[in-house]
Amino acid sequence: MVHKNPASETWELTKRSHQLWKMLAETIRDQGMDPLQVLGWKKTGSLLVGRTPEDSVMLRKRVSQLSEAGVRAEYLSTDELHSKEPAIYVGTDGGAAFAPDDCQLDAYQAVSYIEKVNRSFAPEGRYAEFYHEPVTGLVRSTSSGEFEAVQTSNNTLYGKAIVVAAGCWSRSLMHDLFKGSHIQLDALVMPRKGHLLVFENFNPLQLNHGSMEVGYVDYQNATFPLGLDDQSQTLSVSMTATIDMMGNLVLGSSRQFAGFSTEVNDSIVLHIWKRAGEFFPKLKEPSLTDFIKNRKVRVGLRPYMPDGKPVIGNVPGLSNLFLATGHEGGGLSMALGTAEMVVDMVLGNTTHVDSSPFAAEGRCC
Repeated sequence: MVHKNPASETWELTKRSHQLWKMLAETIRDQGMDPLQVLGWKKTGSLLVGRTPEDSVMLRKRVSQLSEAGVRAEYLSTDELHSKEPAIYVGTDGGAAFAPDDCQLDAYQAVSYIEKVNRSFAPEGRYAEFYHEPVTGLVRSTSSGEFEAVQTSNNTLYGKAIVVAAGCWSRSLMHDLFKGSHIQLDALVMPRKGHLLVFENFNPLQLNHGSMEVGYVDYQNATFPLGLDDQSQTLSVSMTATIDMMGNLVLGSSRQFAGFSTEVNDSIVLHIWKRAGEFFPKLKEPSLTDFIKNRKVRVGLRPYMPDGKPVIGNVPGLSNLFLATGHEGGGLSMALGTAEMVVDMVLGNTTHVDSSPFAAEGRCC
């Protein structure tokens, strides 16, 4: 929560999701399992760090905002930051916002667990998987005019509602599904490419908390033109650093519009490494080439919406066809709140969080 803005329209959804993740972790613990092993869940606390007087002013304001919104937060001077996270250096003018109750989880572990629990409902006929079975179209009711089923390459699947939650592919999927119909909807969601560096058994640097720089909030710090004609390819790099459940050092992060390309760009990898070195002096000593054998690069596509908010709600004019996409880098943190919101919409219940900021109407052409 440390880098979230309580004044933003996504705040309540993020806060609700955080509560739901905590509740899930507590349920797992009550069942005699370890949330760390099951979800990669651990309470680490988060640091948002800055190096300039202007950053410090912003961080003090953020601490005040978070505190007023009910999130435990405190401002740390340079010396106080060094005491909590000795590896970070922000100079004499820097500081940090610290949210001690922030937690982290492992995406792969969390998805694996949720999938396993879902499968336990299969014998009751409440759950089924159709992986590697592409959707080819929607089936419309001849009486109501609503879409009542999904046509795949092998099956026709009927249900109470249809939810399109295909990340950055949602736009092209919706276009294909509506092809030949009178419905025109452009979801506007676009792929935003990102790189993460993962270092296995990285002993030179040990961290106590998840950390990120102020520039991560607005994505503006450290922009590098990639020498391409298309200016939209301009790269934004902001320092993020954490230790995952396996003890690996994970460094990020980059943002770049490059279509659906998932190729590793070595120059971006180097930018991330150098940016991290500006905050962690121990990373300036070794060369990136020293870690070729125990280094992995993750490349992914974040579903980006131009206004910075996900789209969650029914397609205008269709009461049982829903969109849930466009969360960009907040998909994991907002996942459970989004799922709860969609379920409430489908069942006609009042949503826990105001859903109007996320409606498709007026935001999708």
